Order: sequence, then structure tokens, then C-alpha cells
Amino acid sequence: MKYIALVLIALIQFMAAENKKPNIIIFLTDDQGWGDLSINGNKDISTPNIDSLAHDGALFENFYVQPVCSPTRAELLTGRYAFRSGVRSTSEGGERFNLDEQTIADVFKKAGYATGAFGKWHSGMQYPYHPNGRGFDEFYGFCSGHWGNYYSPMLEHNGKIVKGQGFCVDDFTSKAMDFIEENKEKPFLVYLPYNTPHSPMQVPDRFWEKYQDKTLTMKNTYNKKWGHGEDFVKAALAMCENIDWNVGRVLNKLDELQIADNTIVLYFSDNGPNSPRWNGEMKGKKGSVDEGGVRSPLHLRWPQKVAQGQVIKEVTGAIDLLPTLSSMAGIEFQSKKKLDGLDFSSLLTGKEKNWNDQRTMLAYWRGKMTLRSQHHRLDSQGRLYDMRNDRAQENDLRKELSHLKTQLMSELKIYDREDKQLMSQKDGRPFVICHKDFEWTQIPARDGRASEGITRSNKFPNCSFFTNWKKLSDSISFDAKVQHAGEYEVEIYYTCLKGSEGSEFRISFGDSSIDGKITKAHDPPLFGMKEDRSKRGESYVKDFKALKLGTVVLKEGQQKIEMRALKIPGDQVMDFRLMMLRKVK
Repeated sequence: MKYIALVLIALIQFMAAENKKPNIIIFLTDDQGWGDLSINGNKDISTPNIDSLAHDGALFENFYVQPVCSPTRAELLTGRYAFRSGVRSTSEGGERFNLDEQTIADVFKKAGYATGAFGKWHSGMQYPYHPNGRGFDEFYGFCSGHWGNYYSPMLEHNGKIVKGQGFCVDDFTSKAMDFIEENKEKPFLVYLPYNTPHSPMQVPDRFWEKYQDKTLTMKNTYNKKWGHGEDFVKAALAMCENIDWNVGRVLNKLDELQIADNTIVLYFSDNGPNSPRWNGEMKGKKGSVDEGGVRSPLHLRWPQKVAQGQVIKEVTGAIDLLPTLSSMAGIEFQSKKKLDGLDFSSLLTGKEKNWNDQRTMLAYWRGKMTLRSQHHRLDSQGRLYDMRNDRAQENDLRKELSHLKTQLMSELKIYDREDKQLMSQKDGRPFVICHKDFEWTQIPARDGRASEGITRSNKFPNCSFFTNWKKLSDSISFDAKVQHAGEYEVEIYYTCLKGSEGSEFRISFGDSSIDGKITKAHDPPLFGMKEDRSKRGESYVKDFKALKLGTVVLKEGQQKIEMRALKIPGDQVMDFRLMMLRKVK
């Protein structure tokens, strides 16, 4: 009887383990091309941990994203083409997808999952566009499109400003591993959107030293030059090896916790490479709607259910991940809007294949659109290419296959009308601040406008600051909507030249205002040059100082926030980086 009881207990435990919902880990890299992996034939790089996900699970040969960051992120999160959810650009509010969209985190959280995101969000900063408002219990990272410093930078944890610990990708990974350990007894969804190999090209010494004097052998066939320079390419590859090391850390943690078998791990990138480096035979890079700008690696491992060594040739994309992962986890949900994505789980599990080989995948950016069918690509000029034999898009088949061109053009025109309709409308969405369900509101320089005399530190606004504030007539303003009336503590992040202390200023919030005075000079140098492996195009950064101004009572509704100087005793008022509002009552 004792033996039978033990067998029954073991059987019950086995069945419970079999029925437990799988954990999900999503790695998303930033500006890593399909060719930046050793498994795809790049002999200059070694990525054994990322490659192992394909060897131990499935490799997708024809997986597609969008040409730039925020549209791809929105499509992963919503299962819908990003232009349909309001994504217009990559900064200044245009990166936000609409609040009536349901996210993958919403779906999994409702199903009882612990949800955490660690890294670069790039889908909105102010709550409820913030990750904590889009279904993630935990967020650690930054919400802008890029960051200016990768070593112990200013980050946020659930809205509160904190200081990072070491190289940011290592830091994001460590925080994710802590979250995994804390939630190992329940199912979890972990989203790791890394911010590398996006510039600035900063990477720890031990990864850079491998490449610093290395002779690179792989070059892109359509562009023999290095574009940004050879050091940029070397740094990108070094950053990819750092990513691979961090993927290995997570996989080891899963083994250590004995939860690897029932954890779905997937890995992909948000767009093509950010320089014309080796990327197979494909035409295009980041920002391009051609094959090289939108083809991404996708590796998926689930030891308990997905057989090793599969190669999936069907056309799939980021829009498919919400319906697929929810299906694999056994989660039924009611979509608020029609999804563009399809459930591709039947391609993986060995069950009867349920897939539409006629489906197409749209790529679009800045008025250009292309359409990818199972075997062909219709480009933005109406040319047609056989993608099985011509990834470089050199042999135009539109005359030989005129019927197919006509069919695809007809489909593309439907998307084109929808996109043009959106872009012809003014983006009337204000920056939402002071939400009743969230303690913190960030109002960065990125989201502001300045009068003529004040300048931005860089043409790329995402991690910039305002400077050259020299006149009483100058101002910095924000269009905002206060969601919840109440009392809020106001804090700014500034630098101030010696001799300019004593500057006084006023911040108006519609009918309310608060005055401030800078009593201490704080003039740190710009930095980042010593850490950069290649010259950057983005703004360098400073160590900005926090200054608490007191509290202000705000009314609900849309209003203009305006910063004006009252007194300028020196050369300029300040350099302004960020305003923080904290709900008091």
C-alpha cells in the first residue's frame, strides 16, 4: 500500500507539473540585425547562448518586425499593426500606443501571472502609458527611446527615479533574475527589452577587448563601406556578445531553479542593424522597409512541449506573439479589437498544422510600405522579388508575375489608406500627468517645447536637455492633461553655472504656480566620450542635481505647463533635464 501511495503522489505531482501554466521570458534587443548572430553565419561573432535557444527549440527563418523601435514594441505588446493603435513616431509622444489597446501583460496578469519588464520601454512615459499602467506589476529601466549613459545611469523603478548599478544591460538582467526567483512558485511573464546595440556604443572592457584589434571579415554585399565606421561595427558586435552573456545568465538561473522545462524563452530584435554591417545577402538596414530592415531572428525554446531543432519557414511576425503565447499558455481572452496577428503555435507543437500560407506581412515607415508574402516581397516602388532566392532584391519579377503584383498592390493600398488617414490627423493626445492610480509623473525635456532662445542639447530629443536659457522672455512649455486634481510635490533636475546661482523661476500649471530659486551652482561636465567606443550622434549627458520646490495644488483637466525665469543674475538660468511630480494627497 505504501508503494502504491508513493506512486500516486508522484503521479499527482507529475500531472500538476504538466498542467502548470508555462513561464514566459521575452528577450527583445535594440538595433541588432539578423546577421548579428553566429548561428546565421556571422564568423566575426560568437553567440552560443542565443544560438542554443534555436538548437534546443525552434528557429524561425522568416520572422518580421518593423523598421524602427517603437512600432515593433507596440506590435509585440498589442498583436496589432502599430499605426492602427496610434503610433506615429519614435519620440515626443508619437511612440505611444492608444490607451484602449489591450497588452500581452494585461492578458497574462488577468490569468494570474506575475508580470515584469526590465529595460527600455519606448511606448510612453506618463501613466497610464507607463508600463505599470499597461499590465506590468514591476518595471525597472527607462521609458525613452534611447539613453545617453549605460553605466550606473539615472533610471526608474515603478516611476521613482533611482540610480542604476553598473552596465545597464547587466543591471536589467540582474533585476529580472531577482523577479524570476521571487516568483518561481507561480507563473511569470518577464519582458527584457534591452537597449543595446543601439548607440551610444558603450560596452564593458572585457567584451570590447576581443574586438578592439580584431580584423573583421564579414561585410554587407550591398554596401562595402562600414557606414558609421569600423569601430561602430566592432562595438555593436561586442554589445551583442554582452547580450549573449546575459541570456546565458538567465538560462542558468532557470536551470538552477529547476523551472527551465516549463519556461518558454523567446529572443528577437526590434529592427534591422543600425549600420550597414554584414546582414546576410539582404538589402536594407534599420529604418528601411526592405528585407534587411525588417527581418529579425526569432528563437523559441520550451523543452516541455517544443521539439528541438525545428526550422519554421512560414512567414510570421511580432504581431503574432500575443495570440501565440496566450494559446501556448492555455489562456483564453477576449480581444477588445481585431488582432492582426495569428496564432502560430500549431507550427511548433506537432499537432495538425493550422496556418494560412497566403498571409502577408506589412512593413511601413515614413510613407513607405512593403508587403511580404510567403515567397515574395512587393517593395515600396512596386517591384517584386522572389525572397527564397533573392534576399538582396536584385531581380525584379513584376512583369513575369504581373498577376501577383496586382494582387499584392491591391492589398497594400488598403493599408496605405489607413496609414495616410492616421497621419493626416493631428495627434491631439496631450501628455497625461497626475493620475490617481500612480504616485509619480515624469515630465522630461524630451516632451517639451522651448522658445527661440533656448536650445535642445541634441536634435534627437529622447535623452536631451534644454540649455542656453538666458532671457526673461524665454520659456519652456508642455501641453498636459491633469487626470486627478490634488496636491503634488514638485522637483526639477538641473545644472547651473557658477555665478548664475540665485536664478529665480516660476512654473505655471494653468491657474496654479510654484516659484523656485537655485541657491547652489552645479556645473558638472558633459560625459560619455571616454566610455564611447565610437563617436555618437546623440546628446552627451550630465550629472543633473535634484531640487525640491515644494507643493502645488493642481486642477483636473487640460492645461499648459510653462517655465519662465523671474531673475537671471548670471549668464543663464539653468540647464533643464526633468520635472518630477509626486502625489501628496
